[in-house]
Amino acid sequence: MGLTGGIGSGKSSVARRLAEYGALVIDADAIAREVVEPGTEALAEIVAEFGEQVLTPEGRLDRPKLGEIVFADEARLARLNAIVHPRVGQRTQELMERAEEGTVVVYDVPLLVENGLADLYDVVVVVDVPVRTQVERVTATRGMPEEQVRARIRAQATREQRRAVADILIDNSGSEQELDVRVAEVWEELQRRLRDTRPADPAS
Repeated sequence: MGLTGGIGSGKSSVARRLAEYGALVIDADAIAREVVEPGTEALAEIVAEFGEQVLTPEGRLDRPKLGEIVFADEARLARLNAIVHPRVGQRTQELMERAEEGTVVVYDVPLLVENGLADLYDVVVVVDVPVRTQVERVTATRGMPEEQVRARIRAQATREQRRAVADILIDNSGSEQELDVRVAEVWEELQRRLRDTRPADPAS
C-alpha cells in the first residue's frame, strides 16, 4: 500500500502504528537520504556533476545548497533525479523482497500524488487533516514560521487531490486515542483485502 499525507498530517504516526501491527514500512525519504551517504557512488556522482560546493565541511550532502541549484534549473534537477531515483528504486526493491508472504508492505511516500504514483499500489491510504491543523501542528512542533508552513502546503497537492486517489481515508484531526482506533480499523481492512487476494486453497 502507498501511504501519503501533507506536512503536519501525522502520516509518520500512522506509519509507526502500522509497523507495530506487523507491517513492513518503507520510508521513501529515508531511502533517498541513505543512498547519498558519504562513501556511496551516488554522492560521488553528485559531486562530479555539481561540484564540491554541494558538500558540507563534514563531507555530507548539503541538501539546501543542492536544492538552490537544481530547483532553479530543470535540466540539472533531471540529472540529479537520474542519479538518485534508480538507486532509490533498487533499494526499495531489496527491502520489499525481504517481506514474508502475507506481509502488508507500507510505502511511505510524501509526494505520492504530486508524482502520479497512485496506480503503483494495490491500496492508497491518505492521512487527512484541515489546513489550519497542519499549520498549528508544524508551527508548534518544528518552530517553523506560519507563512513558511503555508508556502509548503501550497507547494504540495491539495486535500482534494489527495482525497481523490484515496482507497482508504484516515481523518487525523482528532486525538491520539481516536487515531489509535482508526488505524486499528484500517489494519483490519488491510487484512481483509489481503485475504481476498490470496488464491483459494485447492484442498478446501
